[in-house]
Amino acid sequence: MNKKSSQSQSQSQNKSADSNSTDTPPSRAPSFDELQTNKGQYRPVAKAVGHWLDNINMDALNYLNEQAENIFYRKGVTFTVYSDAKNIERMIPFDIIPRIIAASEWKQIEAGCKQRITALNAFLHDIYHDQAIMKADIVPASYVYASGCYEPWMMGIELDKPIYSHISGIDLIRDETGKFCVLEDNLRTPSGVSYMLESRNISETLLADIFTETPIMGISDYPNRLKACLASSTSKYDPQVVILTPGRFNSAYYEHAFLAHEMNVPLVHGYDLVVEDSKVYMQGIRGKVQVDVIYRRIDDPYIDPLAFKSDSILGVSGLMSAYRAGNVVIVNAPGTGVADDKSLYPFVPDMIKFYLNEEPILPNIETYQCRKP
Repeated sequence: MNKKSSQSQSQSQNKSADSNSTDTPPSRAPSFDELQTNKGQYRPVAKAVGHWLDNINMDALNYLNEQAENIFYRKGVTFTVYSDAKNIERMIPFDIIPRIIAASEWKQIEAGCKQRITALNAFLHDIYHDQAIMKADIVPASYVYASGCYEPWMMGIELDKPIYSHISGIDLIRDETGKFCVLEDNLRTPSGVSYMLESRNISETLLADIFTETPIMGISDYPNRLKACLASSTSKYDPQVVILTPGRFNSAYYEHAFLAHEMNVPLVHGYDLVVEDSKVYMQGIRGKVQVDVIYRRIDDPYIDPLAFKSDSILGVSGLMSAYRAGNVVIVNAPGTGVADDKSLYPFVPDMIKFYLNEEPILPNIETYQCRKP
């Protein structure tokens, strides 16, 4: 009886295996192909890349990827993943096949990001002043106060120019129809732009023919734009700008050094700065120089041990007193993290309507708030 049962089971398994072998593979979820249409034709904006791909083999592609990796390694373009137990530096991921975005699509992205950042800045100014959006019960006050990034220190501070997030990182995805949607907002200390600039440089070097054949928008002026943005944050003529770094063991230290070099501004540590009479000075070989704008790459809890974490050795003692007195601009402002808190992300479209009286150009991805039944 056991033997018979075993044979029957074996036959059943063989039959099942034969049946599976003739089945069609399960269909994948619909996705958007950025290079080709569903008819297999290259999209107009991707024809140059398509022609290149049609005339190159896999060995050549692998060789180009290896060349790119070698360039990254020689330049030291790395980042650290703190969640990795080994805590080792890694090379930035890079794919030799470029992502193509049409100019018309980019205009929409640019307009959508500008609209979103304008509303988020209005929200930040509001929650630290009149709190109109909270009083209107559009954004629950409990959500704002529960955020670990809400800073009571910022209440009532009148900034020279009411901009809290000068540099923002808006993460985008494409849905199955090709529409761009916002995955999340990064307003605290967004990083990664140096990797984008280095990746473009490598692409221009290794894919010179494609860049010759295709009108591609340049990005090399980013450091100049960033410096102009930082300088515009104060009314002072020809302000002294510095980048405040936590040091070379930070995951994004390569970027801190890269941007300081490209903008020709000092890269400083907390011990390079001192506060006297509510003003910030940089201690140099020729004496002290007053600092007007600090592009800080240190998180809120560590920027001033007198105001936040008392055991921080990364920040500057008394920095918040100078900030409250209006004698220095901190970019991005302390307390901006409340606007990119994940619990407040679903309310950004409502912020756009409330502050700008506009419909969102870039939608959020479909989001469910678990606090709502």
